[in-house]
Amino acid sequence: MDRLKGKVAIVTGSTSGIGIGIANLFAAEGAKVVICGRRKEKGQAVVDSIVEAGGEASYHFMDITQIESVEELIKDTYEKYGKIDILVNNAANVALKDGRVDELTLEMWDAIFQSDLRGTFYATQCVLPYMEKNEKGGSIINIGSMASCSGDLGSTAYACAKAGVDMLTKYTALQVGKKNIRCNCVRPGLIVTPQNEAHVPQALKDIFLSNIMVNRYGCPEDIGHMCVYFASDESEYVTGQIINVDGGMNSHVSTVAQFKELNSRTW
Repeated sequence: MDRLKGKVAIVTGSTSGIGIGIANLFAAEGAKVVICGRRKEKGQAVVDSIVEAGGEASYHFMDITQIESVEELIKDTYEKYGKIDILVNNAANVALKDGRVDELTLEMWDAIFQSDLRGTFYATQCVLPYMEKNEKGGSIINIGSMASCSGDLGSTAYACAKAGVDMLTKYTALQVGKKNIRCNCVRPGLIVTPQNEAHVPQALKDIFLSNIMVNRYGCPEDIGHMCVYFASDESEYVTGQIINVDGGMNSHVSTVAQFKELNSRTW
């Protein structure tokens, strides 16, 4: 359990959901983890849980839509720990209202892009000078979404923003790779968390499960395990990659679920 021993990691949006799962596994693997988000009480609760389990963590307020807040997070983390090895860009405002192309206002579009793409870009830009100081560079892990894989009936702005995260991952990896800084992206599938489980309708779960190739939904730890790999020295030769952690949902043609119901092959 020492795959991240001695490393300092920032996990944005780690006061709930997937962020907590990532932070817990990072701490269990020996990293010093900075929990950050807008909800101080929830953030401190995550810190307390990690410390009780024998890990090391601290809380820092951060609003991903405010550039001064992002700057302070990066600067304060470096001053506290003397380095930054890992940045997980997980924070995103998925609660913002979204819709179809003919429904969205410019204000809705801009708000989602500010939270989900602009914030990821700026946190990445801010951390690069600190990672460049490290002998072994650093690892940036972006949390994308399977929404960026193909078209859908809604969530247009969110999907487009997450598609931007995909491309930002590749550009970052290309441009800073020779400085020993890697950048990869994890696209979660349906992840059922303690925070969202009561709000995910059974009908939605059934639709997803019929398209997932394994026999369960995802959980935050599924994303956390992939992030541990990308954060560790085990993935030193891996960069610019976009990995789906979705139970295989995006690895088959779109008609598979319907043909399974008919107990038939496609042809």
